[in-house]
Amino acid sequence: MSYNDRFIRACRGESVDRVPVWYMRQAGRYDPDYRKIKENYSLLEICKQPELAAEVTMMPIRKLGVDAAILYSDIMNPVASIGIDFDIVQNVGPVIHNPIREAADVDRLRPIDVEGDLSHVLETIRILDGELEVPLITFAGAPFTIASYLIEGRPSRNYLLTKQMMYNEPEIWFKLMDKLGDMVITYLRAHIAAGGKAFQLFDSWVGSLAPHDFTRYVLPTIDRIFRELSDLDVPKIYFPGVSSGELLPCLQQLQAQMIGVDWRISIREGRRRLGGKFAIQGNLDPVILTAPESVLEEQARRIIDQGLEAPGYVFNLGHGLFPEASLDKLRHLTEYVHRYSAEQIKVLHREESRHV
Repeated sequence: MSYNDRFIRACRGESVDRVPVWYMRQAGRYDPDYRKIKENYSLLEICKQPELAAEVTMMPIRKLGVDAAILYSDIMNPVASIGIDFDIVQNVGPVIHNPIREAADVDRLRPIDVEGDLSHVLETIRILDGELEVPLITFAGAPFTIASYLIEGRPSRNYLLTKQMMYNEPEIWFKLMDKLGDMVITYLRAHIAAGGKAFQLFDSWVGSLAPHDFTRYVLPTIDRIFRELSDLDVPKIYFPGVSSGELLPCLQQLQAQMIGVDWRISIREGRRRLGGKFAIQGNLDPVILTAPESVLEEQARRIIDQGLEAPGYVFNLGHGLFPEASLDKLRHLTEYVHRYSAEQIKVLHREESRHV
């Protein structure tokens, strides 16, 4: 089998013979084989075993036929290296044992040591680079999303403590943003050096901010991350998480190639708000995977049709897969996206040739 570069080509706005597809959290608990592995190992324990982490990363490639792999890891992995003590608690998420609440807490954070503390992540990437026949996407958590865990001490619904620091102690806030930005830049640069072919910056919870506050308190650090990594010749993706449609017009300055959008905004409107400056990725509501196949196809068709209105489109979900998703439905969806988009691209090419 030859190397499948459709995902890379789509990120760069180049022509493809079918729409590429991958899914956020595509290595996860919807897969019975993965659930068996999780009976014996925690997420962090899997991450520390490169051969096992690589195997879990490759499962969706074999089972679903997706066009890209995403590294099996967690956005919290690098924070241990800067001095944060945490656990991933089942049905809760990250729980921080030494949360950030004051200036001294930020001051004690040390620079990340990727080779020293996270060599297992780099080894996983190297293994995958040698075995995959699709591009490997690596990733990091964006500074606001990481900060929300570090400050709140666990997942939050209203981000009260996070916003209090932002508004009441901006000097501490910006110092924390700077340190987390440095962490992300160093971490992602090491990923690409180890063999990553693209990266995605996950900002899962930044949609909790108003555009004005996002622009003032968060965007400068996001902008710096992409600027400082602009020399890397790989696609760079920013996913501003759920409920982030109002933030899209703020992103036009980013030196990224692709923006991911959630299902609350259409692909067409997302492109408009982004000024047509980026490839776009998304954006099926993951819960539609519980619907009948006819509904699943109808929803996917609507999204694909809008995706094909301009160059640069990758099919994905508007957020991560959840445990109740069906492996068979995912396989059917992947095949449908490939088949339907290939047919539509042929139609578009015939129409273009008639007008030449």
